[in-house]
Amino acid sequence: MNAPLPNAAVQAAERAARQHAVVQALRPLLPPHALLWQAEDTVPYECDGLTAYRERPLLVVLPETEAQVAAVLKACHALQVPVVARGAGTGLSGGAMPHGLGVTLSLAKFNKILAIDRTARTATVQCGVRNLAISEAAAPYGLYYAPDPSSQIACTIGGNVAENSGGVHCLKYGLTLHNVLRVRGLTVEGEPVEFGGLALDAPGLDLLPIVVGSEGMLAVTLEVTVKLVPKPQLARCIMASFDDVRKAGDAVAAIIAAGIIPAGLEMMDKPMTAAVEDYVHAGYDLNAAAILLCESDGTPEEVSEEIDRMLDVLSGAGATRMEVSKDEKQRLTFWSGRKNAFPASGRISPDYMCMDSTIPRKRLADILLAIAEMEKKYGLKCCNVFHAGDGNLHPLILFDSNDPDQLHRCELFGADILETSVAMGGTVTGEHGVGVEKLSSMCVQFSPAEREQMFAVKRAFDPQGLLNPGKVIPTLQRCAEYGKMHVKKGLLPFPELERF
Repeated sequence: MNAPLPNAAVQAAERAARQHAVVQALRPLLPPHALLWQAEDTVPYECDGLTAYRERPLLVVLPETEAQVAAVLKACHALQVPVVARGAGTGLSGGAMPHGLGVTLSLAKFNKILAIDRTARTATVQCGVRNLAISEAAAPYGLYYAPDPSSQIACTIGGNVAENSGGVHCLKYGLTLHNVLRVRGLTVEGEPVEFGGLALDAPGLDLLPIVVGSEGMLAVTLEVTVKLVPKPQLARCIMASFDDVRKAGDAVAAIIAAGIIPAGLEMMDKPMTAAVEDYVHAGYDLNAAAILLCESDGTPEEVSEEIDRMLDVLSGAGATRMEVSKDEKQRLTFWSGRKNAFPASGRISPDYMCMDSTIPRKRLADILLAIAEMEKKYGLKCCNVFHAGDGNLHPLILFDSNDPDQLHRCELFGADILETSVAMGGTVTGEHGVGVEKLSSMCVQFSPAEREQMFAVKRAFDPQGLLNPGKVIPTLQRCAEYGKMHVKKGLLPFPELERF
């Protein structure tokens, strides 16, 4: 009688059998080079920008036509195999992390700009087109695409739709949702589906706001029509220094209270300023406790008036130094530090985990001071950069993933930031999505009834839960376990978690 196989061996055998079955089903549907299943070929897909969590996919497909995507989805649906759509992999919440027994659907080859309509001010592009490439294509017409995530040189419009990405100019021009007219794609069964339209209103239910930000859980995006806006005649940026983070936070609230909506309003604390200045040499004030970047764009007359008004507000708020960009080159230099905050942090730490929460603007100083206390509590450093104008935080916790204890403390640190944001009247996510990173923190913000409504929407589009499963919406069991763990450790002021 043969001895039973060890559990790991059983799992490996089951995985191999499943992989063989899926490969055989997909082989007739794709060119040989578009189907990857050997370990050395699939390892590069095991994570997105959130590198702390990894999973090797069962296999990876790289279709080149919509018909191939539809065929893959139909085959996977028939086999009840999970599918995770992937763009450039720049996401920071694990939204594109593979399913260990599923197919990673890479849409990298869908990279064509299909049409630029200068009269309607729209661009229709495939999902794999880079964010910045849209503006580059529209530039000859004096137009550009406004949402500008820091990763815009690499991130794709399909990923932007999945996460409802923003950027440094989202305060004035809005997030992805406010700049997308139409999304066309395929359902989990491989059937065509379209959301929104080119007219001011589309027939039927307005489902576009549900799909934008749905993190690949409802449909596979293949084509997007976005709004384009005229390139401003002039843009100028103020770099303002403050000797106290509370003064800087109050200055942000004062600018908005004065009825000014800057094109961009960003904030960096002293550790982040030091990191980026050493990297890009933007001329930042290294003695400042915090700096603000405040941009105005429009006609020369509009910009001149708005810059003067902002200078008055900043001076009244206690700015210790203010410098206005003299030309376009200096304006871009000011922004280069902010745009390179993430790679700059990568130069000073083996790893970092970038959090993403939002708070009311008036609590900016409060959250920064709270994070400073958390640094002591968890024994880790944190650099802070964020979209101050809309209260979207991006604390970067520095750690070494080779040290399991540091990773554990980093996770606790991140959860503390997110849940403190909720306690201050904010949310656990702003523009990076939930993915796997914020699953447990969702338990704090949303009740069981609210989460069930989210699952109901998911079931309406994907009854079997095959598209990007196990992400975004935490289960009742997960929340119960998370609540008991945190109440036991006394980390969170949310005793109501006990009843989940």
